[in-house]
Amino acid sequence: MAGENQTHVTEFMLLGFSHGQPFLFVLFLAIYLATLLGNSAILALVSLDPHLHSPMYFFLSHLSCLDICYSSVTVPKILANALRPQATISYRGCLAQMFFLMGCAGTECALLAVMAYDRYAAICQPLRYSHAMSRGVCVVAAASCWLWGMLDSAVHTLLASRLSFCGTARLQHIFCDVPPLLRAACSNTRPSEVALHAASVFVGLSPFLLVVISYLRILATVLGMPMATSRRKAFSTCSAHLLVVTLYFVTSNLNYNRSSSGYSPAADTLVSALYCIVTPMLNPLIYSLRNQEVWEALRKAVRGRGMAGS
Repeated sequence: MAGENQTHVTEFMLLGFSHGQPFLFVLFLAIYLATLLGNSAILALVSLDPHLHSPMYFFLSHLSCLDICYSSVTVPKILANALRPQATISYRGCLAQMFFLMGCAGTECALLAVMAYDRYAAICQPLRYSHAMSRGVCVVAAASCWLWGMLDSAVHTLLASRLSFCGTARLQHIFCDVPPLLRAACSNTRPSEVALHAASVFVGLSPFLLVVISYLRILATVLGMPMATSRRKAFSTCSAHLLVVTLYFVTSNLNYNRSSSGYSPAADTLVSALYCIVTPMLNPLIYSLRNQEVWEALRKAVRGRGMAGS
């Protein structure tokens, strides 16, 4: 019977939009363009400037690529629905959106942990750094992060595809994600809930603990440095990453681990927007404002373009 109900679901109504809202269209469009511009600039600078050809910026370029993917999974559909009388998404489109969204989430958790280890190796073990973070190691680490995220996402998507929905399928959200799908389902959601809690531990909490351990070791090493200039340089290279980590893990934890008893559709939409729409826009700003090497690479690029134009 559940399978029969499932075949009748061809689309979901997204109730995060009550009706066409031009203001939200303009707002999300501005955020999306800023995300594309900022992260594309990071990718271009890392690719063009030889001084940025290091493990730290190699992983930063992957983070920028990931942030572009993050926003592109959700925002274009949000923009299309913002001006429509009734926001909808097809059943297959919903599962595809959820797959790539969860894949990006898992990948970013792992990537932030790898970036934290990179800073630990650079500051705490500088003599072994070139070997510990060789080009081959970096490529394998980055590829493993992407694979880890996609495998985790495949599990959630497979379980979600087995859910059934009675009557009109309504999602109290502006895009497809696991929590709103589980709330809308009328079949047994226990397997998906178990998978989500397991992912919170292995995909979310474990990388976060690795980040915390890495930065505790970094802090101990930095405080033991004899020169204030060395301490300032070490803190400046880590502060941007630490800010990104804090912002990402706090919003992701709120998104996937909030109690259903205090559930509010408006709060859920706001947290999700912060988590996968606003954060990708802020990441390149954080790294640019806190990183002198990125600013120097940008100045060189601007000067080079000015000289070419003249």
